[in-house]
This record gives sequence, C-alpha cells and structure tokens, in this order.
Amino acid sequence: MATLAERLDQAETIIKTESFRQNKGLGNEVGYYIFDYPAEKELAVRERIRYMQGKNNRGSDGFELKVFDLYDLVIDILEAEGFLEQCFRFEQKKGMERIIKAVGNLLQVNDENSLIVKHIQENTPADAVVFLTGIGKCYPILRSHKVLNNLHQAIDRVPVVLFFPGKYDGQELVLFSEIKDDNYYRAFKLVD
Repeated sequence: MATLAERLDQAETIIKTESFRQNKGLGNEVGYYIFDYPAEKELAVRERIRYMQGKNNRGSDGFELKVFDLYDLVIDILEAEGFLEQCFRFEQKKGMERIIKAVGNLLQVNDENSLIVKHIQENTPADAVVFLTGIGKCYPILRSHKVLNNLHQAIDRVPVVLFFPGKYDGQELVLFSEIKDDNYYRAFKLVD
C-alpha cells in the first residue's frame, strides 16, 4: 500500500496529464474525483496542496490549479451576508441542528442556485483543475455529496477533485471512521 506522500505524488502526476484534464477514458463521464486520506493527516495534505498550487504555472503546465476551501467559502459567504455573528447567537439559543438548517437555507445547498456552486463557477477558468478542500472542517453544516451533486450539474468542463478526510471505496464516503456520507456515486477514486 502506498504512503500518503506517494499517493500525493501520483495525484500531482495525474492532474498534469492532458488526458486527465480532457476527461478522456471515463466513458464520457464528467471528471469528478475523490482523493481520500486519513483525517489525522489533514495538515500534511493541506501543506502539499499549497505546495502544488504554488508551483503550478499556467503557461508551462497548461492549466490553472484552483483550490477552493469549502470552509473558508462558507465563512466568507456568512460574513458577506452579515449572518456569521447571528449564527453564534442562534446556535446558543436553538442548537446546532437549527444552525445546520439555517445555514443550508442561506447557502441554498439543496438548490441548483447554490451560492457555493455559483462562486466556484464564477471563479474557475476554462483551463483549470479544481481542488475542493475543507469538507471535514465544514461537517455537519456542509456535506460532500450535496456539494458534488450540485457541482456535477453546473461544472462539466474541468475535472474536480474533492480531498476527503476519511475513506472512499468508490461507493460511499466514511468520515471520521463512523459517519457515512454515502449519497454520491458518480465520483472516481483519484488514486488507490
């Protein structure tokens, strides 16, 4: 079994191939991938993604690596809407379940007009590879299958890689060794 560093090396090699960026060999499926890793390795994965993004050169690589930290994106949207401070107060009064519902409604998570999807669409050039990070930090407010399902309907021109702190077996996502997020089946495992 490959180490995390070896798997990240493989991922970096894969995203640089032209066939990956053109979604060749997928049976005309849109290129959605999951890179799973042990949650305790989160900081190493973040560091490696920053490294890959820093050395990415659109001119020589032929693509732009766009990294969207979903947690940062949720916080930015909540702040822009003037809702972040209200969330803290609302959680104290009503509890976490109500916050999840309220934030989901604001972000339009279940809607094709999702603010997250809209932001990613508007900030992704035609010649890009999209990395989605921060899904573990968002749990349970934002679920990976909801993001991927909404993006799948909106972005089909570039490959998207979700970095998932848990296990993905090609059928279900398991976060923190016990929480299943098994509603998404149209993603390929980026590396074994």
